[in-house]
Amino acid sequence: MAAIRAPRTAIIDIGSNSVRLVVYQGPARLPAILFNEKVMAGLGRGLAATGAIDPVALGKARVALARFASLAREMGVSSLRTLATAAVRDAANGQELIDCAESLGLEVELLSGEQEAKGAGEGVLSAIPDADGIVGDLGGGSLELVRVRDGGVEDRVSFPLGVLRIPALRERGGKAFERQIGRLIEEAGWEGRGRGLPFYLVGGSWRALARLDMTLAEYPLPIIHHYELTPTDIARLSRTIPHLSKARLRDVKGLSSSRAATLGDATALLSVLLKHLGSSTTVVSAYGLREGLLYGNLDARTRAQDPLIVAAREEGRLLGRFPEHGDLLESWIAPLFTGESAGEARLRHAACLLADVGWRANPEFRAERGVEIALHGNWVGIDATGRAMLAQALHTSLGGGLDVPAPLAELATPAQLKLATSWGLAIRLGQRLSGGLEGPLERTGLVLEATSLGLAMLDEDRGFYGEAVERRHAALAAALGRRATRISRSESA
Repeated sequence: MAAIRAPRTAIIDIGSNSVRLVVYQGPARLPAILFNEKVMAGLGRGLAATGAIDPVALGKARVALARFASLAREMGVSSLRTLATAAVRDAANGQELIDCAESLGLEVELLSGEQEAKGAGEGVLSAIPDADGIVGDLGGGSLELVRVRDGGVEDRVSFPLGVLRIPALRERGGKAFERQIGRLIEEAGWEGRGRGLPFYLVGGSWRALARLDMTLAEYPLPIIHHYELTPTDIARLSRTIPHLSKARLRDVKGLSSSRAATLGDATALLSVLLKHLGSSTTVVSAYGLREGLLYGNLDARTRAQDPLIVAAREEGRLLGRFPEHGDLLESWIAPLFTGESAGEARLRHAACLLADVGWRANPEFRAERGVEIALHGNWVGIDATGRAMLAQALHTSLGGGLDVPAPLAELATPAQLKLATSWGLAIRLGQRLSGGLEGPLERTGLVLEATSLGLAMLDEDRGFYGEAVERRHAALAAALGRRATRISRSESA
């Protein structure tokens, strides 16, 4: 009998820069990307000057739509949304592309600027649930600003300031450009609205800017989500970009030539926005409009789920040996870490859910596999420091010992990595004691005293306490500055 396949949903996004198909499958709160392809059609290029989509761009978009409609059908997508944004909305011949899409069986949703803004804001909240600041979504044809706070979208506004429109605006000089942007911000009532708050970057051109900075700074983690750029960093990039050769830009991993061409304009706009909004720093979001539309369709209970925990549980289910073992393991080691912050506790929970992901690897490389999954996994709701702590916990739990693999020391403090090492040792003990089974964990418990770390067991379960368990118990106790003891389960009641 064939296995029951999880439903697949998809979005075709007809943007001002690109036309893209993304197919999703997995948990509703954070489905995995099954397929992602884009065509840089450039629908918005020249739009400001002519008021129409260029015929060549229109032709590229038609070919892309035909391919994407065919792929979606072949993949058995159960829900397909086709979105069109600023370029199609503003172009005199935008209806031609809508007619083309509809002839392919695609029902086009022509989003307003306000809908784009709301979708971008909810996309950021999907990936950074505690986001509190201004979201800026820079597309080819428009810029949306959104105030996000307390898990919701508040005010939003859309400006005709897409990256393909900026060159014409900058032709009159930097000061004139800044005055024009400042006037738009002030007239919309957004002057100073981001004072002291982060500015969340959404859109390919700003992500490209972050990729460039990561390369120039030799940043050790090639993950763009949650990467921060300060106003000082952006001012430095503004001075640097005009002097970078095409060869140097080609060395930036993931930076396409079309995005490279927009770097100067995207940076110029960002510099002016930060000045007028008063934002303290910028944070890159890998999630935007498409993910926001998925998130916006969820019920309140599903939206409230922690995206990191949802993704880690699904990864553990797919790669581990024992379904739901991670949640039980987390409960078992939790008494040792009652003084942790809520943020540390959720990282520990994620580590437990992922504790078995390396078991299929060669034993010599299980610890390395754990580090790779933690650092490079498609996680959201976690920053670089969190990834490093998660990696350290998995490294230790999968047999890597107490050493700190590169580049974790560059991403987290010694105290943070020491705590994560303790998580790993506790996980390692629980897994060895239980053999991955529920019963031994349910009938035993850890008891942390001032000078000892007790393992409480029923008398009939003492047979589980073999040599390997004893070693791991002693290692965990030593890491916590205690001595290892065994006590009767009744004594711990």
